[in-house]
Amino acid sequence: MNETINVFNTKSTEEIAQFLLGMYLEHKTAAGTLAGYIVDTEAYLGPEDEAAHSFGLRDTPRLKAMYEKPGTIYLYTMHTHLILNMVTQEKGKPQGVMIRALEPVEGIDKMQINRNGRTGIELSNGPGKLVAALGIDRDLYGDSIFDSSLRIVPEKRRRPKQIISLPRIGIPNKGIWTELPLRYVVSGNPYISKQRRSDIDQKAFGWKEETK
Repeated sequence: MNETINVFNTKSTEEIAQFLLGMYLEHKTAAGTLAGYIVDTEAYLGPEDEAAHSFGLRDTPRLKAMYEKPGTIYLYTMHTHLILNMVTQEKGKPQGVMIRALEPVEGIDKMQINRNGRTGIELSNGPGKLVAALGIDRDLYGDSIFDSSLRIVPEKRRRPKQIISLPRIGIPNKGIWTELPLRYVVSGNPYISKQRRSDIDQKAFGWKEETK
């Protein structure tokens, strides 16, 4: 975990967004442990990023967590869906990474209940879907992704064969920020949002072969 904390403390938000691909995200709940691999992220670059909530150093009670230390959990609601973000820069520099999609691994039966019976890629192939599947709620706002009930587990992470950079989703009319390639995905993983079926790596799901 120390190595991962060091990444959050020293790397750029774009680098952290890519580092998080393949990271194991685990939520310990009363119903059991729910977990999976992060496969789709978006970087938000704070004060100069017109698509970021903290654009222009906007500072409201809702944004308090964005100004906290690296690893702080920032949750917000979009179209009734709760969205998960992780703060990525030093305190007072409000940048972060949105977690867009997850390949489920542990507690899938409970995730399906959380998603009202949804199965397959529909379980967690979008930011609101994965939050619902993992049973994440607002009580986690402001906690740390390193040591709360919702945490990343570096020793369980997988390595992508290839990372692809794309424009972020749902960012219209923001000038250069609409087209900048600040979204990062595990190429070929079936849980990526808005992906052509023909691009899916049916055999390995986009992961490098694990070595003993």
